[in-house]
Amino acid sequence: MRTLVLASSNPGKLREFRELLAAFDFEVVPQRDLGVPEADEPHDTFVENALAKARHASRLTGLPAIADDSGICVRALGGEPGIHSARFSGEPRSDARNNEKLVALLETESDRHAHYYCVIVLTRHVHDPEPLIAEGRWHGEIVGAPRGGGGFGYDPHFLIPSLRKTAAELDGVQKNAISHRGRALRRLIAMLREDA
Repeated sequence: MRTLVLASSNPGKLREFRELLAAFDFEVVPQRDLGVPEADEPHDTFVENALAKARHASRLTGLPAIADDSGICVRALGGEPGIHSARFSGEPRSDARNNEKLVALLETESDRHAHYYCVIVLTRHVHDPEPLIAEGRWHGEIVGAPRGGGGFGYDPHFLIPSLRKTAAELDGVQKNAISHRGRALRRLIAMLREDA
């Protein structure tokens, strides 16, 4: 089994990556278990931030690393919170405060369309000139009242109209089958298979 450093300390992301990579012979280890501090995310795009995080984890561990940068983009807010999704309401990070702020900003908006976006980067080593990059989108809309006890982040407010459920009402298998991160990771796995 090959070790892959996850350039994140988010327990929800760790669970999803482990589930999605379980059949691919990777042991996914969170960077904090290897003493790696979080990388800065100074960039204006998801892909640049994900690449910076993956290179940071590879640099400090000497191992292949995987990183994602993801967030929710709301049409009525011009794409915000976007790359600022995790810190939308400031520090310290708080899913509850982020959701509260998002719902308040949309209170008078009729357009509730939103999509989750995820880009995943895998670096085989710190100087990898050909990092693997995959992306995924998950379309839905924002609801005012939270529903469901699963997921994390904005999931209780992210409604999938075709299912009439929020992301937080889906179990892990359902969510991974249709989510932005699941889609991006399946594309990444396809690249790894081509590369093998």
